[in-house]
Amino acid sequence: MGTHYFLFFLLGGLLPLAYMAFYLGRKKVLVKKQTGVQFHSKPGSYGWYALIWMILPVMLIYLLSSLLHFFNIITVPKSILLIAILCLALIAMYAALKKIEPSVRARLFLEKTIRWILFLAAGISIMTTIGIVLTIVFQAIKFFDMVSFWNFVTGTNWSPDTAFLGGAERTGEDHANASFGSVPIFAGTFMITAIAMLVALPVGLLAAIFMSEYSPLRLRNISKPTLEVLAGIPTVVYGFFAAITVSPLVVDFAESLGVEAAYTNALAPGVVMGIMIIPFISSLSDDVISSLPHSLREGSLALGTTKSETIKQVLLPAALPGIVSAFLLGVSRALGETMIVVMAAGLRPNLTWNPLEGMTTVTVRIVDALTGDTSFDSAETLSAFGLGLVLLVITLFLNMISIIVIRKFKQQYE
Repeated sequence: MGTHYFLFFLLGGLLPLAYMAFYLGRKKVLVKKQTGVQFHSKPGSYGWYALIWMILPVMLIYLLSSLLHFFNIITVPKSILLIAILCLALIAMYAALKKIEPSVRARLFLEKTIRWILFLAAGISIMTTIGIVLTIVFQAIKFFDMVSFWNFVTGTNWSPDTAFLGGAERTGEDHANASFGSVPIFAGTFMITAIAMLVALPVGLLAAIFMSEYSPLRLRNISKPTLEVLAGIPTVVYGFFAAITVSPLVVDFAESLGVEAAYTNALAPGVVMGIMIIPFISSLSDDVISSLPHSLREGSLALGTTKSETIKQVLLPAALPGIVSAFLLGVSRALGETMIVVMAAGLRPNLTWNPLEGMTTVTVRIVDALTGDTSFDSAETLSAFGLGLVLLVITLFLNMISIIVIRKFKQQYE
């Protein structure tokens, strides 16, 4: 029995049984209530009570069989597993219907079940985050056993291409030692991110102020969805736009000023990335500013301030926590972008202050390290986890700063 047939018959068998459990549990209570018997909860709660007690053992046996198969302990044939699940569902449904009595607190049981489902959902997200962090940390430890951590975070030369020669014991006079200095990569990351935010923050914030304070309602209803269309454009399209249109314009403009610029420069992807981030900042900032109480505006205007002074001195400080959150969302989006940088900035690690030269970012090097043909345990491949760990620490540090800023301003305006 194929997997798709198994799932088809499993769902096709369980869904009718689940509906039957709900229907019979509810009907049993309705029939008894007509004879004058008083139940603790509503009939629908007892229907869900029967359904949940039917589903729980089915989920447990399916999870147990999956774990046994995953750890190669035993593999239960799908046909036998299907029959066992359906039989167990029938037995569990019969037992649940027998348990329905006036003293059963079905509503409280249902609320506890929902609370546990929500707890498991939160636990899954937390455990997933912990799993991601541990995966990066353990693999990064392997990398730092091969490469000095201090040289990694302070080195200014990134040339890991000869790392596989050492692993293959092909060292000699012509062998160049691999170097894993990450400073040029992080410099390129921060340079492109800074350019993107210099474009996105003022444009996005000013657009948000216009839409929330100056724009007529009809124009706002048209301009805001139109602006948010930018967020739905695939990043590879932005990459084409940066490489084919913006980068030549940057080169031509630099030549008109008598400055030399490479076609794979950092300025073009930074500008295009900023355009991509504008909807995130403008939409979130607009929502935050629009949600401020009208009493703030009315009180400020009543004191004789102008509209622009009200926006600058009252509304923006009050909305600053939300604006900071929007800004950090844009920074995270810029730090994680790959396609635009690959297509417009190139792959060359370059430590320079000149944005007209080619650069690369952390995410680009991670992709390049993990998509090569080198072995997974080589230093070149494991360098991706070292870069990921440092980027994770930097992101955590930025989030801590944002939390401090948000709490500070919340205390002032609550």
